[in-house]
Amino acid sequence: MEPDALDADKARDLRRMKAVALALLVAAAALYIIVTLAEPDGWKGYVQAFAEAAMIGALADWFAVTALFRHPLRIPIPHTAIIPKRKDQIGASLGEFVESNFLTQEVLNERIGGAGIPRRLGEWLRQPANANKASEVAADALSGALDVFDDDEVQAGLERFLRTRIDATPVAPLVGKAIDLTVAGGHHQRLLDATLKGLGGFLDENRSTFRERLDDESPWWVPEPIDNRIFDKIYGAVHRFIDDVGGDQDHDVRSSIDARVRDFAERLKQDPELMAKGEQFKQELLQHPDVRAWIETLWLGTKAQLIEMANDPNSELRYRMNRSYQRFGDRLVNEPELRAKIDSWIQRIVGYVVDNYRSEVSELISSTVARWDGESTARKMELQVGRDLQFIRINGTIVGGLAGIAIHAISELL
Repeated sequence: MEPDALDADKARDLRRMKAVALALLVAAAALYIIVTLAEPDGWKGYVQAFAEAAMIGALADWFAVTALFRHPLRIPIPHTAIIPKRKDQIGASLGEFVESNFLTQEVLNERIGGAGIPRRLGEWLRQPANANKASEVAADALSGALDVFDDDEVQAGLERFLRTRIDATPVAPLVGKAIDLTVAGGHHQRLLDATLKGLGGFLDENRSTFRERLDDESPWWVPEPIDNRIFDKIYGAVHRFIDDVGGDQDHDVRSSIDARVRDFAERLKQDPELMAKGEQFKQELLQHPDVRAWIETLWLGTKAQLIEMANDPNSELRYRMNRSYQRFGDRLVNEPELRAKIDSWIQRIVGYVVDNYRSEVSELISSTVARWDGESTARKMELQVGRDLQFIRINGTIVGGLAGIAIHAISELL
């Protein structure tokens, strides 16, 4: 229900209870008049005492209740219209009361500990539909955050970060370690196999070219059959050599290459000259226009892809987010240690906020009340508690009448 509708309902209830209290006062006055005009009788004194005391009680309580919110009958009687006159003190007292009795670590930790927030969150998140809702919210937040970022600032910061990291990382030792890993895994031998196979294919594809080159280099007086035999010998020897190296994993050439590769890896990690050349190559690479353009557009490309994935319900990012939320929900339900840890985090966070900002909550309450004018404050408070205060008038009328009977009876006995 909207606030205006709630206020209208409260105002209607207040008017109804005021009418009831007034009706009792009028009834007591009417009863007093009727009894006063009636013929003398034994019961007359009791009824008259009841009516008199009921009117007094009703009027006294009406005065007391009305004096809280306004001057009775608009007469500026001292110590009336208490709320409009003392609203600032009331607001300050209310703020101090909330600060002292509600915004304390002990009270909030007790409530947080008994609320079972992690388990409830886990039960909610483990449901696929709820995990999807959570991922939608997270995706919207991610997309919104990316939209408000200053692209120039982010790009500049990312470029500085990448350049700093690259500058701080020596290239030659890094390449040396990469070669060590390659050798340890035997990857360089597979590369050699591929190279030998490619070399064999290259020879076959260019056999006629090599034969023509031999014709160009051979003296004119050497017969062609001899050139053919020489070429076939050389071509076959090269092919056999390639096949021998490719078919024998323990071939001397392989061992030689393995040793040279390992030696080169060690030199990359220790040789100052090679390290200096590596740094020079790195700087040349960083200054290359294509590399610089790639670095400059890295953020924009990443941002566009992230926004597209965040807005696509069927993207890999959204799928991973859904699964992560569900798994996290399962963990919260099934792992007491995780629940205890999160409870502790929540209590520490709330404790920090309470310790550092509870005075601001008190100030917010008191300053808000201070900005209200007196009549508005009285009207707001009367709408909240005025209906219940009318029962004071009703009870005052009834209790006053009963007290009048009791006093009259005691007087009769004395």
